[in-house]
Amino acid sequence: MLTLRMLRTLLAVARSGSFATAAEKTALTQAAVSLQMRGLEDALGRQIFDRRARQVALTREGREICAKVEHILALIDELPASAGDTMRGSIIIGAVVSVIGALSLAVAHLKTGHPELEVRLTSARSNELARMVEDGDVDLAVVVGSADGSLHESLAWTPLYEEPLMLVTSRATPGDDARRILRERGFLRFDRRVPTGVVIDQALAELGIDPLEYLELNSIETIVSLVRNDVGVSVLPVLQGGKWQSDPNLRLVSLPGRPFIRSVGMIHRKAHKQSLLTQTIADMMRR
Repeated sequence: MLTLRMLRTLLAVARSGSFATAAEKTALTQAAVSLQMRGLEDALGRQIFDRRARQVALTREGREICAKVEHILALIDELPASAGDTMRGSIIIGAVVSVIGALSLAVAHLKTGHPELEVRLTSARSNELARMVEDGDVDLAVVVGSADGSLHESLAWTPLYEEPLMLVTSRATPGDDARRILRERGFLRFDRRVPTGVVIDQALAELGIDPLEYLELNSIETIVSLVRNDVGVSVLPVLQGGKWQSDPNLRLVSLPGRPFIRSVGMIHRKAHKQSLLTQTIADMMRR
């Protein structure tokens, strides 16, 4: 039987040129992607892939089918949600790593009341998730807002909450002078290639703080674990639900000057902006 999921998986394979990459983008196993493509060929009675090629290659019919599928899915995405929109069916939701835990709890709670809803979660960087939503590989994603607020014209942004930047130290670090602490203690820097790292870098530059660089890592939780063990200090967004304030091994020190924040929001295709599911997840993430 032909399904929309098969069609979306076909586009993921065609765009990436790889079953393995398509599996990552669609939150499926490579075997499941292969099985879906076999099922699609059987349902259509057409050979979509040239299996004599060493790499994934579309046949002439496959290219024609992909063009039609892309048009069909674009039309479906333009359909407005009905007044009786119910939460059922399959959806893929993405999130940055620092948010995936809270999102998982929200989705688990949501599924308790809506057993017909099938949700798959995937994590990636904010810019990667934006492309995945734009391409239709992910239905919606919770990401960190970019410093310039740029977003593809086909996407909509729903703000969720803001997290203040603070200096995070171990309890063993004395004093409340953030500049002095950052000059004297090894600085554990968050990845400068992603929006959170950019916000942190801009805050340090505006404050004229040149920290004593030690390590650069791409995991907030890993950095916090090192800080707990007094390996160094860091400037991080205070994660919503992180409970750092009550951690006996951590201390939060305010940065001088104006507040610096990280904005967390949801991106989704504009056609889905008013869907019941999108609004429900947004409401749950704000709590």
